[in-house]
Amino acid sequence: MDFFTGIRPLLFSYVLINGILITLQTKEEVLLDMKATGGELGWLTWPLDQGDKLGWEVVQRTLNGSQFYTYSVCNVGEREQDNWLRTTFIQRRPSASRVFVELQFIVRDCNSFDGTSLTCKETFNLFTSESDADVGTTFRKGQFKKVATIAPDEITSKNELRINTETRVVENLSRKGFYLAFQDIGACIALLSVRVYYKTCPATVKSLASFPETVAGGENQALREVNGVCVDNAISEELPRIYCTVDGEWVVPVGQCQCKPGYEEVKDVCQECQAGFFKAATSSDKCEPCPANTQRQDSGALFCPCMYGFYRAPTDPPTGPCSGLPSAPRDLVATTTSAGKLLLTWSPPEDTGGRNDITYSIECQRCEGTACQPCGEKIRYEPASTGLTDTKVSVSELDAHLNYTFTVEAHSGVSLFMSDAEPRANKPPSTSALTTSLLYTDPPKITTMRLVERSSTSLSLSWDVSPRPRVQHRPIRYELTYCKKDDNLDVTTFIVLKQEKNFAQINDLAPGTAYLFRVQAFSSDGSAGGSSMEEQFETLLGEQSNSTAIIIAAVGGATMLFIVAMVLFVRRRKRNSHTRQGAEDTYFSSSEQLKPLKTYVDPHTYEDPNTAVLKFATEIHPSHITKQKVIGAGEFGEVYRGILKVPGRKEVAVAIKTLKPGYTEKQRQDFLSEASIMGQFSHQNIIRLEGVVTKCKDFFKHAMIVTEYMENGALDRYLRDHDGEFASFQLVGMLRGIAAGMKYLSDMSYVHRDLAARNILVNNTLECKVSDFGLSRVLEDDPEGTYTTSGGKIPIRWTAPEAIAYRKFTSASDVWSFGIVMWEVMAFGERPYWDMSNHEVMKAINEAFRLPAPMDCPSAVYQLMLQCWLQDRSKRPRFGDIVNLLDKLLRSPDSLKTIADFDPRVSIRLPSTSGSDGSPFRSVSEWLESIKMSQYSENFTCAGVVTMDQVLQMKNEDIKNIGVRLPGHLKRIAYSILGLKDQTSTLSVFAV
Repeated sequence: MDFFTGIRPLLFSYVLINGILITLQTKEEVLLDMKATGGELGWLTWPLDQGDKLGWEVVQRTLNGSQFYTYSVCNVGEREQDNWLRTTFIQRRPSASRVFVELQFIVRDCNSFDGTSLTCKETFNLFTSESDADVGTTFRKGQFKKVATIAPDEITSKNELRINTETRVVENLSRKGFYLAFQDIGACIALLSVRVYYKTCPATVKSLASFPETVAGGENQALREVNGVCVDNAISEELPRIYCTVDGEWVVPVGQCQCKPGYEEVKDVCQECQAGFFKAATSSDKCEPCPANTQRQDSGALFCPCMYGFYRAPTDPPTGPCSGLPSAPRDLVATTTSAGKLLLTWSPPEDTGGRNDITYSIECQRCEGTACQPCGEKIRYEPASTGLTDTKVSVSELDAHLNYTFTVEAHSGVSLFMSDAEPRANKPPSTSALTTSLLYTDPPKITTMRLVERSSTSLSLSWDVSPRPRVQHRPIRYELTYCKKDDNLDVTTFIVLKQEKNFAQINDLAPGTAYLFRVQAFSSDGSAGGSSMEEQFETLLGEQSNSTAIIIAAVGGATMLFIVAMVLFVRRRKRNSHTRQGAEDTYFSSSEQLKPLKTYVDPHTYEDPNTAVLKFATEIHPSHITKQKVIGAGEFGEVYRGILKVPGRKEVAVAIKTLKPGYTEKQRQDFLSEASIMGQFSHQNIIRLEGVVTKCKDFFKHAMIVTEYMENGALDRYLRDHDGEFASFQLVGMLRGIAAGMKYLSDMSYVHRDLAARNILVNNTLECKVSDFGLSRVLEDDPEGTYTTSGGKIPIRWTAPEAIAYRKFTSASDVWSFGIVMWEVMAFGERPYWDMSNHEVMKAINEAFRLPAPMDCPSAVYQLMLQCWLQDRSKRPRFGDIVNLLDKLLRSPDSLKTIADFDPRVSIRLPSTSGSDGSPFRSVSEWLESIKMSQYSENFTCAGVVTMDQVLQMKNEDIKNIGVRLPGHLKRIAYSILGLKDQTSTLSVFAV
């Protein structure tokens, strides 16, 4: 039956309009293009001879002078159709393991044919077959693997042409090339275009690093890591890397390149700084203009030297301005404040040289006659004689009647030093000074006053003065003041006597009367010295006895003693009554014991999730966070390494999870719920939450979760990168930390549900911390690692049987997961159950299979794993028991020397298919890749070991000689060779 009956004009119109439709998209490399070929394709049809039946046939048309070919088949009236169309051999690039097949086709509506609806089909099948060479016209259906059944979205009727476009993915290609085949089982089809291509990440420059064009990864390598090279005049502390996604996009650049000193970034290149600009260090900063008082330099300058007469201090940055010297201080004044003490004050320099680090120093000289010398250590300065920032200083311990010279010097950061870049002749003078001289005369001071003689009407007094005058023609005058002591009078009359002698006799006094005396000295210049203490002296009563006064004094003293004793007694009783403790005191003193144990609170129980975030997490101001570089990417956004600097606290390194712009409110709540969970935990083996950023959205455009930074990243990757480098004792120590963290969570009634080595983080001291408390997000990340049930997705390889079957997640199911983590740690990050499918894993566990002991695993550790994997969850150990057992093993290292039995046939998975030579592997590189040792492929090739027969003859010494040094890698390769010698298939061991 002719497919084109009734629709040929429509099809030809489509060809005319769309004949130039073929344009290569970016990031795509085409391996086959049916339209672009133009000439006859030479595709193979099968069966070759069908008699009267028609199979696939080529239809030729002419478009703009060029031949245009399509393939069609239309045997809708015949039963049991099996028509094949095979392409020519398609060469594959070695790294392109994943290709896309884009089809353009027309399918005729079965209802448009009369009487053929029972046998007519409206679908066809796409197949593929790999080969290392072109097999020519040889065709065997058994060599082909089905890729997909192709069904049209729109069906063509007699009068309306409907073109369908479908794209299918062919995964896991590994041989030199492949064929595509199309099987018709009774449809009416026209195949208009077949285009086969693979995606690449194009050559690019990111963060000043150049990355080559890279073929996008496949399902087994979703992110392909690519190393880059810094552009000219740029360097990087670490090797720049980036990841190529399966969609041909570059993501998560790591290791930013920065322009060298004297260069700045301009459109992905590093250009020299312009004349008059400079850049002193390797950084991403722009060149800066030369600062004040510096010389303009040519292009590419690293710094700008100071102009003549200007300097930089050693502590000044080379990027800062240069400054001049300060002028001298002004208005120096000396003021006598007391005996032997002066106050020096002055004004700041009029010109500070452009600096604010002005300090002052004081120099002192003392002169007697014409001889002058430094004042020495006797003189005291308050607060100091050097390094003064205030414009005053107190000077004490001065001697009277000496000439003193004080010099105040102004200093700045450039006064005593100059930059190494300055010529030596430009060295500045050290100080700018202001000097004052004065004759210091210490005012006299009365030191003592004594009664020399008395009578009923007179009193004779004398007193001492200090210091004594050194020059006789400079006398001291004294002023004696006295009055009668009488408390009953409101008005007191003072009598003043002035004289030049230090004694006096006062007559005409009243008998038996007390008088108050005070003496003050004056120097020759009229300055007053310190007054004496006020003294009281009394005249005699003549013949009267003093017995009455004595008795009165004794009675008064006894009365005072009695009053003091009573006051002390009352105070002591009052103090004793306060020290007695009441019942309420006992209650409050034991409040810590009465405090209830802390229990985990599910943030999803809050009607408003934002309330939970505010309750359990600290809000951090965005200005306290500095993001440095991307270290990962997740569903919600990128993860950065950064610095948290809170005022009053030391800055710390942190990890910053971000919420990408354009999020929904539900995504924001799911994102922040992890912080609400983490904020409730405080344990050294649980990742610490520093806080969250939920405000200032307009500034940051997203929320953030800030946690402590773990330098070594995820435990599984870290162990794979350091395979064989740690002893069993160190690995058990890591497990002990994880178990302690899980015991803490279990005690708080928290069930993790996703405990795995990928969710354990390691810091630079190898301390392990449990992390990743956002279960829904984690489980959606890896569809291949999960099994969908009615309640969501769960990670099969780490999940207990009852949690898989009934979704019963408890601390006991976390213990099962901890057993898998133990196996991962002892196997240095090996994937649990290797390449078994999820179905195979579940079937094996239900048939009582358990993971075998890893290489060199202590028997006691493996026995603990088996206890964690008991089918009956009630019999599994608790985390407290696990911590105690691991502590016991660590205290007795000899208990780790007994190694569990190791079966390489089970522990190292071997493929179930054989190569052409009967060996389990077709090549040495394929074998090394299967045991995760592909980094040694070049070692084997250089040593001439290029066939599997040569591999099977190798001994331990041979493996060492080709460059395998790490003990763990040496054992892995040796055990694999041992397993290869046994032809027993791994699948039979598992009986899956």
